[in-house]
Amino acid sequence: MPTLPELSTIAQTISLSLSPVFMLAGIGALLNVLAGRLSRVIDRARAVEQLHPRSTGPEHDRHVRELRLLDRRMTIINNSLFLAVASAVMTCIVVVLLFVAELAKLHFGTFVALAFILAMVLLIASLVGFIIEVRVSLGAIHVREELLNEDRP
Repeated sequence: MPTLPELSTIAQTISLSLSPVFMLAGIGALLNVLAGRLSRVIDRARAVEQLHPRSTGPEHDRHVRELRLLDRRMTIINNSLFLAVASAVMTCIVVVLLFVAELAKLHFGTFVALAFILAMVLLIASLVGFIIEVRVSLGAIHVREELLNEDRP
């Protein structure tokens, strides 16, 4: 007949799972930021798409460059969102593995450690994508030279 785990064992397992749960909260905040940035990029792309057909010459070229940049930013943000969600899923798997291992008296600490390492690697990759997107967006925000001239008409 299987024995039930002791309360102290469950309490220790809950204690062990707190770090990954805090990590989930951080990932949730990152997802919120990434989703907000994606929303703003999409709104800007829609606005530029409306201006694009009515523009000509240098203004048209500027709109095309901006649309390409916005498309690149959307791709980077989407990739970062995917990586952050994958990290959250792996973090949840870590928590599940902790409890399953304890309740079933299984010894697969290596798998738990590898799952946590993978969750961290995915999170790091997501954060790298986030900083790349921020750098791309900041690189795109330059005041045009013709507007910086001291000569006023």
